[in-house]
Formats: sequence, C-alpha cells, structure tokens
Amino acid sequence: MKVLLQALAIAFLACYSLQGQTAAPMPAAPKDSVEDRMFFPHDMLWGWAQLDLAPPHNEIDPNLCAGNAGQYGGVNAPCSLFARYMLSGMLEVRPFGRTQLRRFMLFGAPSFLFGKNIPQTLYTWSPDAIGIEHSWGAGIYLGKGFEFRVTQHFLFDRLGARDTHLGVADLGNNGPWGRYNAIGIRKYFGTRRW
Repeated sequence: MKVLLQALAIAFLACYSLQGQTAAPMPAAPKDSVEDRMFFPHDMLWGWAQLDLAPPHNEIDPNLCAGNAGQYGGVNAPCSLFARYMLSGMLEVRPFGRTQLRRFMLFGAPSFLFGKNIPQTLYTWSPDAIGIEHSWGAGIYLGKGFEFRVTQHFLFDRLGARDTHLGVADLGNNGPWGRYNAIGIRKYFGTRRW
C-alpha cells in the first residue's frame, strides 16, 4: 500500500511538471462564459454501457464451472453458469473542475452475467442471474494522451440461488481473471467520426 501511495504521489507531481510543456496559451475566454466549478463540474461523468448476446454453442464462460459440467447430471447438472447475456459498462468520475486536481479521476467497470447453459448439453435463453464481475480504480491524466491508472479487480460475485457450491464441476469464485491489482499507463489516440 505504501508503494502504491508513493507511485500516486510521483504521478501527481509529474502533472505539475507537465504544465510548462503545454501548447501556446489560448485566447482569454469572454467575460460572460461560466468557469467550471471546483467540485462536481457539469461534465464530471463519462461512460458507456453495452449489452451482449452470445448465440447458442458460443456462451460466455466466466470460468466458474468446468467445461465438462454436463457429465455431472446432464441437462439437470447443478453447475450451469455459462452466460447467454452480458450487461457491462464503464463509468469515469472526474470530481474536480479546476486546478491540477481536474486531471484526477475514479472509475468503475462492472459486468453482469445472465443465463443458464451447459456446453454440449443444455442451451436455453434463460435470463437467470449468474453474477457480477467488477473492478474499480483511480487515474491521473499526465498530458499528451497519457494517463496513469491504478486498478483493483475483485473476485466474481455470484447472485441469488447460485451463490452456493454447485457440485463437482464448480470451480469456485475466481472468475476468468481472479483477484489482482495493476498499475498501468493508458494512451489515448485518434478521434472518432460519427
């Protein structure tokens, strides 16, 4: 934790050193323009949401049940945690509107999985809740499209009646990635055409 705080402090100090490397100053804004608020500016939220549908014989595998789960009960096998639907998203919150603090942001990225399928055994369109995989973190924009990020990824959380041990084929709650922390640099580039 101490190393993580030191890394955040170094990245934050790097933001101050990049001030002098910006382009030529912009012309002064007209007096009637409204300056951003210090806390909770008007554009503090950014994000996206996505709904995915996996066709039969192509289910999303969150690595909670063994691939041969059908051998342990056929269509009635208790471990049927292969998803048909996935609702995922990303939310970035930039709570500061002025000073160098405007470069700071928090983010969260949940993924909800739904379905009741067993490979090569049972294919349904059931919307039964399986669980949620989520991560969150903090970032600091460094300039020139670079962003320093610290991410915490959690174990898979099962929902409802599936939050128990589901027999021999149950692999536990590690999910596809398990639990981890990561420190990284992200580079943004290009512009989108709509």
